Amino acid sequence: MLEIQHFRKTYLTGFQLEFNSLHLSKGIHLIKGENGSGKSTLLKAIAGIHGFEGDVVLNGLSLKKEPIAFRKLVNYSEAEPLFPEFLTMDELIAFVAKTKKADISQINSLKEILGIGDFSQNSISTYSSGMLKKTGLILAFLGNPSLIILDEPYTTIDVGSQKRLTELVNRELKNGVNFLLTSHIADFEEFFTYDSILNIADGTLVHCHE
Repeated sequence: MLEIQHFRKTYLTGFQLEFNSLHLSKGIHLIKGENGSGKSTLLKAIAGIHGFEGDVVLNGLSLKKEPIAFRKLVNYSEAEPLFPEFLTMDELIAFVAKTKKADISQINSLKEILGIGDFSQNSISTYSSGMLKKTGLILAFLGNPSLIILDEPYTTIDVGSQKRLTELVNRELKNGVNFLLTSHIADFEEFFTYDSILNIADGTLVHCHE
């Protein structure tokens, strides 16, 4: 499903994340690592947000050779999302939905699952951290992605929303969507049966379990 080739990302501090290759099968994969280890940077590189040396190939599409087609297949939700505060959630969703070709029934379903209510009509400047996170999660599920990348998806949202998010991920897995996840939630690893668990440490990425 996903192949990363000759990856290298160098930080201004001099720290370098580097590995020769990684092959991930279809399914759901967990990436672990200490704060500052490079987890979020790796995820953003795979999503086509951060520059890096090497290449990422998803279902035969190269990020470097076919960047637009590649990005259409990948959705990403960051750990602490920030959005233009003058917009409402509905306006932001409408913009992303157009680029991802998402229909209104999908939008309404995601809003119901994550318990958005009437908040979507309010300015983002009024949102709590939890509502900002839910906004990012909705955007990550819009359209028909092949890969959804969720960085710390369970932080800042309530227990009920965590449960519904787990059900949503499992539903999309059955529909053939693939996932890359990270999280610091203590029992998070028990939420899913992972196809692989990887760890970032000392500037490299290794398989812990498959």
